[in-house]
Amino acid sequence: MKVYLALGSNVGDRAAQLAFAREQLIENGVDIEVTSEVEETDPVGGPPQPKYLNQVLQAETDHTPRQLLTVLKQIEVAAGRRADGERWGPRELDIDILLYGHMTISTPELTIPHPQLVNREFLLRELRQVDPKLTDKVSGLTAEQLGRELEESR
Repeated sequence: MKVYLALGSNVGDRAAQLAFAREQLIENGVDIEVTSEVEETDPVGGPPQPKYLNQVLQAETDHTPRQLLTVLKQIEVAAGRRADGERWGPRELDIDILLYGHMTISTPELTIPHPQLVNREFLLRELRQVDPKLTDKVSGLTAEQLGRELEESR
């Protein structure tokens, strides 16, 4: 299944954390096909904290969405992220599922498409780098169109 993942880190050696995430994803059955550039961004919400390094990946996996979520959480913990960390606070590593094929999932543990995808300029910008023609199932707009609309609304 084709999936799109967002990586982020704003604690410690941020670039090394993203590299660790990519390595661990590959070791855990996630075949990375395309990567966006790594981008430094301001934190969104939460307490005052350092800037993030972010990257979006296009990948293939045989994991179900729940299995993939479990793998991502294990990688985050291996990178030093604490389960009891402050919500929207600084973190060594954050890995989010942006899209999983054409699936729509809404459970307390997992929401796909990612609920903030269309509101985060940096995610749309990075998603456009990996697949500009990717279409949002909810709006019917491509990543390129969504990004332009968000930029124009600011």
